[in-house]
Amino acid sequence: MADAPARGAGTAPLLIACALGIERLALRTGDRGGAPDTMTVLRTGMGPDNAERAVGGALGKEPLRDAAVVATGFCAGLAPGMHPGDLVVADQTRDVHGATPCTGTELLVKELGRVLPGRAVHIGPLIGSDHVVRGPERGELLAAGGIAVDMESAATLRCALRAGRRPVAAVRVVVDAPQHELVRIGTVRGGISAFRVLRSVLPAFQEWHRSLPLPRR
Repeated sequence: MADAPARGAGTAPLLIACALGIERLALRTGDRGGAPDTMTVLRTGMGPDNAERAVGGALGKEPLRDAAVVATGFCAGLAPGMHPGDLVVADQTRDVHGATPCTGTELLVKELGRVLPGRAVHIGPLIGSDHVVRGPERGELLAAGGIAVDMESAATLRCALRAGRRPVAAVRVVVDAPQHELVRIGTVRGGISAFRVLRSVLPAFQEWHRSLPLPRR
């Protein structure tokens, strides 16, 4: 389910994809950065298959055929020292199908630092999984070079590039980390922290979007 795009004169589209209703709620109720933008928030549903189906459908018709794409929402952190509310900016996404490089990672890190000063930002590969990752599997993914894992980002970006050349990025908020797993006491507090951070990211996405050339067919 997608929100109607907000129109801005002379701007190309921006598609922001998330999986869950709670993620969409955070994005819809957060700061949109003042000036209107041509932006659509798409709820894809959980898992890589739903992400591919929803994103492919959205990019297959106007007005989003040439949209830049950002995958966002919550994720599980893999590295020791991560905390709920930390930000993860992917330099690439990886899954069993391969790796997808992200566009403008340094710019996103800069803009997130501007809108969320003092918030920890982790940069590196974001791993795609088709299931919730727990226990020893976290260590295996960390040893393979990943810094965080979610179920939709890799599928979202791969599908977006399959539909045509465009800028793609993935930014996630840690809600679950090695020392702060969802099944432990403190989950609610961690979830609230992550929700508040996700409410604040749209201005950074918009500035990334405005600053990158959008290729046209």
